[in-house]
Amino acid sequence: MGWLWAIIVGFVLGLLAKAIIPGRQHSPLWLTTIFGIIGAVVGNSIARGIGIAETDGIDWGRHGLQLAAAIVVVFFGDMMYTAIRGGRQKAPR
Repeated sequence: MGWLWAIIVGFVLGLLAKAIIPGRQHSPLWLTTIFGIIGAVVGNSIARGIGIAETDGIDWGRHGLQLAAAIVVVFFGDMMYTAIRGGRQKAPR
């Protein structure tokens, strides 16, 4: 069940990050979900490092750090995806 939650949270964080980042992102939805999962893991690590991973009630600080990390990961991940995809030459038809 943990993997299912990771995919759902990654999907939501990836979509929120894409909505927040200005301009158009070219990465596909599956890759955006992976970027969101990575952002969630990084945000959790940062929250654990500064001592706000487990609090009473809703962990707004942890969720904010997850979203911030997802924005950074989606931004740079999309730049890398675009550079790799744009570098390939398509075969002439």
